[in-house]
Amino acid sequence: MLIGDVARRSGVSARMLRHYDSLGLVRPTGRTQAGYREYSSEDIRRIFHIESLRSLGLSLREVGRALDDPDFTPSELVDDLIRRTRERIAAETELLTRLHHIGATEPADWEDVLQIVALLQALGSESAWKRQRAALSSVENVAVPVEALVEATLSETDPNVAGALRWALAQSGDAGLALLAEGLGSATAEVRKRAVQSIAEIPNGGATALLQDALTNSDIVVRRYAALALGIRGVADAVPTLIDMIVDDTNDVDAADALSALASDPALADQIATRLVECLADGTTESSTRRRLTQALADVPGLTASRALADLSHDEDRAVALTATYILKLRAHDNGSFRE
Repeated sequence: MLIGDVARRSGVSARMLRHYDSLGLVRPTGRTQAGYREYSSEDIRRIFHIESLRSLGLSLREVGRALDDPDFTPSELVDDLIRRTRERIAAETELLTRLHHIGATEPADWEDVLQIVALLQALGSESAWKRQRAALSSVENVAVPVEALVEATLSETDPNVAGALRWALAQSGDAGLALLAEGLGSATAEVRKRAVQSIAEIPNGGATALLQDALTNSDIVVRRYAALALGIRGVADAVPTLIDMIVDDTNDVDAADALSALASDPALADQIATRLVECLADGTTESSTRRRLTQALADVPGLTASRALADLSHDEDRAVALTATYILKLRAHDNGSFRE
């Protein structure tokens, strides 16, 4: 079969066939009486083999080695192709994401594009200082896409940079809430933690609703961060989780502060005191836990808390009794000062 016929039937151009010939990949084994190169059925089969290997991403040099080297081991090359393909996909995905981020800002001119590119590069820098500076300047100078800020926030490991990124996100209002909500469902615990911390710093109703939903999250860390934020916002649903934190000795001081903020509402003060007393009455509660619960009563106003403290001042556990007695003295002093 002549080269033109091979080209038509195989889909490989005559120019490429000549290139294969010059490289020694596939050379026509026959000649016509007129001296034209003629491909045999075996030559054509080799052409299809070459095209099949090229479709996997092999270079022509690698194709030649695969077909002609008897010691060639395909598994190593395939593994290498997998690695190279993953790297290429990652690079293309990063480029696509960056283009989406730039497009989202609707740049007016190339100067805007260059500023955004520089800022995105800084957010991805290996230097924590550059990332922090980019986070702060994202609010002051350039309108960085909220998607980029969320992405950077959920992946940031440096606490100072993370704080700057959360602050920058908070300035964007509720624009990033949907993406942060997705972060709450991440398979990675650290991402879920960063998501709830970021939501906690956004002071609007949408964030509060997300935090309330987070109280039922399967991740206990997410539930605890949500409860701390909701306590400061005066959301009563956080009370059970906050009390559990005191019992479990997990951020118990912060949990007690959040309960104190909730107890400033007279309608909640007695409810909180009652729950704390119920935990104190549990016979299985350890001495150290009872002391923490007693301390939590200190900033809970109202008759229920005062009566509970009076009872606890005679507790069999001397440490609990002393703690309750001390708190009662402070409350009496504060009430006396107020009357004066």
